[in-house]
Amino acid sequence: ALFGEAITPNLHKLAREFALLDNFYVNADVSADGHNWSASAIAPPYVQRMWPNSYGGRRGHYDYEGMERAAMPPAGRIWNNALAKGLSIRNFGWWADNVTPCPKSGPVIARVRDPELAPHTNMNYRGFDLDYADVDRERVFEAELKQWTDAGKMPSFVMLRLPNDHTSGVAEGKIAPLSAAADNDLAVGRLVEAVSKSPFWASAAIFILEDDAQSGPDHVDSHRSPAYVISPYTRGRGVDSSMYNTTSMLRTIELILGLRPMTVFDASA
Repeated sequence: ALFGEAITPNLHKLAREFALLDNFYVNADVSADGHNWSASAIAPPYVQRMWPNSYGGRRGHYDYEGMERAAMPPAGRIWNNALAKGLSIRNFGWWADNVTPCPKSGPVIARVRDPELAPHTNMNYRGFDLDYADVDRERVFEAELKQWTDAGKMPSFVMLRLPNDHTSGVAEGKIAPLSAAADNDLAVGRLVEAVSKSPFWASAAIFILEDDAQSGPDHVDSHRSPAYVISPYTRGRGVDSSMYNTTSMLRTIELILGLRPMTVFDASA
C-alpha cells in the first residue's frame, strides 16, 4: 500500500496470480526478535529482554542474529533441523558478515555466524547491505540455479535474504525509498520467473515474508504484513482471509520437508 503498483508491479501481480493473504501477521515487533521468529519459531528470553534497550539507544550493539550464545533458541534453527534430518540446504545471505567495503570481485562474505550453516552458504551473495542492489543478489542466485539445472538436482531447502524493501528512509547519500522498493520488487519478480521456468518448478514452493513489520503503518494491526506462497499448488487461490502468522509459514515448510516443530508455537500453528 505504501509502495503501490507503479513501484511494486511484480509483488502485486504475484498476489493476484497466486494467493493474496490479507490476514497475515508477523510474530515479531522488530528485526531483533523477527529474525529469531522467522528462523526458530521463538525469540529466546535474552532477545526479548534486551532488544528494547538496543532500540531505545541505551545499548551500543546488536547481537540478535547469531552473534550471542545467550540468544540461542531451544531447538536450533530451521536449517539446523533440516541438516539433522539429512536434507540438502543452501543459504544466500542469512547470518552473514559482509566484506567491507564490498569488493569488485571475489567473495563478498567474510564469515557466517553459524558454523553449521557456513559450508552451505554462497559466499558471493551479499548479506544485509542497503547500498547493494537486490537485483545483483538475485543474479548470484540465478547463476547457481543454472548449475542445479545442469546437474538435474537442487537443494531441498533454500533460504534467501532480499533486504532492500527495508529502505534507508531519507538518509542522506542513500538509495531513495521508492528506488529501493522497486529494486526489491524487480529482484523478487526475476527470482520467481527463474524458478518457475526451471525443471524444479513442478515441486517447488516459494515462501516470502518480512521478519517484522516495524515502521509499516497498517490500519488493521501494526503486525500485519505482506506474505506470499508462490507455487503450482497455490496458483489462482484468490484472497485468503484466514489468520496466519510467521509460525504458520514455518509449520508449512516443516510439513513439506518432514521436519518436527521447533517450539510450541510452530507445533500449534
